[in-house]
Amino acid sequence: MTYLDIVNNILVRLRERTVSTVSETAYSSLIGVLINDAKVQIESAWNWSALRETKTATTADGSFSYELNGLKNKFTLIDVVNDTDDFFLSYRSSHYFNQLFLNAEPQRGSPVYYSFNGVSSDGDTQVDLYPIPDGVYTIRFNVVTRTDDLVNDADVLSIPDFPVRLLAYAMAVEERGEDGATSSVSAFQSANNAIQDFISLDADKHPEELIWIVE
Repeated sequence: MTYLDIVNNILVRLRERTVSTVSETAYSSLIGVLINDAKVQIESAWNWSALRETKTATTADGSFSYELNGLKNKFTLIDVVNDTDDFFLSYRSSHYFNQLFLNAEPQRGSPVYYSFNGVSSDGDTQVDLYPIPDGVYTIRFNVVTRTDDLVNDADVLSIPDFPVRLLAYAMAVEERGEDGATSSVSAFQSANNAIQDFISLDADKHPEELIWIVE
């Protein structure tokens, strides 16, 4: 469903007239805001398969800091792979990196460790690598990326739209008090049930992520 389709679906549930564009009325615009609020909550509730992607950093000789373009600061890291030398990088704290860079002579070679280090001027996450690359290496960051707000009528969700619709509807019911015989408590319960159901379906694709290992 498109952004406009979802807005109209909720308007119908609220017994309101449908619109030809999301911003057509003040109320349809409000529903649009609630849809984006619901989207943010549900995208953050689970590492959805549809939001998984790989970002690549190609190193240069002598450069240890890299910008993960397009990630902003809205992602969950799954793992980091040195694709050139075929091994996983390990995380180290900023304190550990300070020790490596400031209190010793930094090593050069194939990156083994990574540590996040702030954001760039345009809001993208920056990452430091160690040892300092001594050449060109391909470093792959497997991540779950949360998407930007829906803006245009034809925009579509990456995650399942059904729980987003139900949660946005519940928010709309709460905003105006009630919807006929439907209370906000009942609407939120239906939305929460849908969220859990769809997370369960998606989790079957990654069962290993539901297993806790105590070392």
